[in-house]
Amino acid sequence: MKIFSKEQIYEGDRLTTERQNISSTDLMERAGLQIFNWIHTRMQGAQVPIHVFCGIGNNGGDGLVLSRHLVLEGYPVKTYIVNYSDKRSKDFLINYDRIKNVTKHWPELLNDEDDFPIIQQDDIIVDAIFGIGLNRPVIAWVKALFKHIKNSKAFTLSIDIPSGLQTDAPPESDEGVVWASYTLSFASPKLLFFLPETGKFTVNWEVLDIGLDTEFLSVTQTDFNLIGKYEAIPIYIPRDKFSHKGQFGHTLIVGGSYGKIGAVILASRAALSAGSGLVTAYVPKCGYVPLQTSFPEAMVITDVDENLISSIAFDIKPTVIAFGVGISTHPKTVHAFEDFLKTNKTPLVIDADGINILAKNVKLLKLLPEITVLTPHPKELERLIGVWTDDFDKLEKAKLFSKKHRVILVIKGANTMTVFNEKFYINTSGNPGLSTAGSGDVLTGVITGLMAQGYDALSATVFGVYLHGKSADIAVEDYGYQSLIASHIIEYLGTAYMDLFKQTEHPKEKNNEEKS
Repeated sequence: MKIFSKEQIYEGDRLTTERQNISSTDLMERAGLQIFNWIHTRMQGAQVPIHVFCGIGNNGGDGLVLSRHLVLEGYPVKTYIVNYSDKRSKDFLINYDRIKNVTKHWPELLNDEDDFPIIQQDDIIVDAIFGIGLNRPVIAWVKALFKHIKNSKAFTLSIDIPSGLQTDAPPESDEGVVWASYTLSFASPKLLFFLPETGKFTVNWEVLDIGLDTEFLSVTQTDFNLIGKYEAIPIYIPRDKFSHKGQFGHTLIVGGSYGKIGAVILASRAALSAGSGLVTAYVPKCGYVPLQTSFPEAMVITDVDENLISSIAFDIKPTVIAFGVGISTHPKTVHAFEDFLKTNKTPLVIDADGINILAKNVKLLKLLPEITVLTPHPKELERLIGVWTDDFDKLEKAKLFSKKHRVILVIKGANTMTVFNEKFYINTSGNPGLSTAGSGDVLTGVITGLMAQGYDALSATVFGVYLHGKSADIAVEDYGYQSLIASHIIEYLGTAYMDLFKQTEHPKEKNNEEKS
C-alpha cells in the first residue's frame, strides 16, 4: 500500500476536484460522510453523547460535516469550535452555515480553558481540530484542551491524524498532541503512524476511501510503501513439482565465537527453513560439535582457530553469504573479514558484529559488493549512520547511507523498515514478542535463505522481514509475548508461508497495530 506525503495528498485533492468536476466543498462532504458512515455502522443509533471538536480549517470542516449528519440521524451530539485564530477556511465557513440550518443548538465557541465542556468517560470524542497542514506549535490553551480530552478517558476518534502532529517533525512535547484511541486516515495511512515518536499517539488506525482520482492513486510513486500480506504474495516464488535442492541455492553462514555458536545455529536453521537448498556453517572449531549435534541438516566448515574466526577460506561455491552473527570484533576477525572482502564477489548479508566491524572500519564499506544487505539493531544502526535527533532525522540519515554505499539497510523496530534507492518499505507484521535474544539472527538467516533461492536482494529483504514477523504473529498465539523465543520463529516459518494463501479479509483498510 502506498503512503502518500502531505504534498501528494493536496495534489490528489486538487486533481480529484478538477477531473471529477466537483468543488472542494463536495470533496469535504464525501470525507465527512465517510466518517459518519464509519461511526453509524458501529453505533447503530446508540444514544451515547458525542463531542465533536472542530478546528477552523478544513479538518474542522470535516468535523462540521460529520456533526450535521449525526444531528440528522438523531445522535446526541455537541459541536465545539476551537477558536485558536480569527482565520477560517472557505469550506469550513460553508459547512458552519450548513450545520446551523439543521440544529437549534449551534456549535459552541471555545476561546480559553473556561469554556471547556464536561466530558464523561463513557462519552465519545471526535478530534477534528488540526489536520496534516499544521506546521507550528500548539498554543497553550489548546494544549490544555488536549489534556482535558485525555484526562476524560473517553474513546477519542481523530480525523486524518491526531491533532497536534506535524507530518515531518516530532511534537515538542506529548502534551501538544491528542492521544487518539482510533484514527481515520484519508486515502492512505500516514508515515506518522509507524514511527515510535509519533505512532504512540494513536492506538489503531484505518483508511477511509473518499473517492480520490483513481489515476492519481495508481500512477503516483511514493517514497514509503506499506508491506502486508497482499503486498507479500506477489513476491513469493512458487516451486515446481520436479524441482530439487540444487535449484534453491547454497547458503554459507560465517559467524560464531566461543559462547556464541547459538547465533550461527539459529541463522542456519532459519536459512534452511526459509527454503535454501543447502546450508553450510563456517565457525571456529568450538562450534563443530554443537552444530553437528543440534542441527544435522547443516554442513560445517571450521576455522583453524578454536574460539574465533581468524581466517575465511572455503572450497565451496555458495550462492549467498551471511556474515557476523555471534562473530565478535576481535582484531583477528576484523583482519580476516577485510581479507575476505578484498576478493569476495558473492552477495552478502551482514548482521551483528559484522556491522560493528564496518562501523569501526569505515574503509571496508568500499569493499562491499553492491546491494549488500545490512540488518542492524538500533544501537548498531546508530554506530553505522551516526546519532540522530529524531525519527525523521534517522530515516534521512539511513536513506543517505543506503544511497552513498549502494546497500540495503534494515531499520528494525515495531514496524521494521527496509530502505534502498531512496524508497522505504514499512513492514506490518510482527509483535513485541520479537524483542528476544536471537530473533535478529533468525531474520538474517531468513533473508539469506531467500536470496539463495533466487530472490533478488531487495525482494528477499522485504519478504523476509514480513515472513519473520508473520511467523512471530502466529507463534505468539501459542506462547505469548514474554515466552516467545527465537527458535519458535523458525518453527512457525512454514505456517507463515501457508498463511499467504489463506482466504482472509483484505487488509487494505485495516491496520495491524491491535496486536501490540
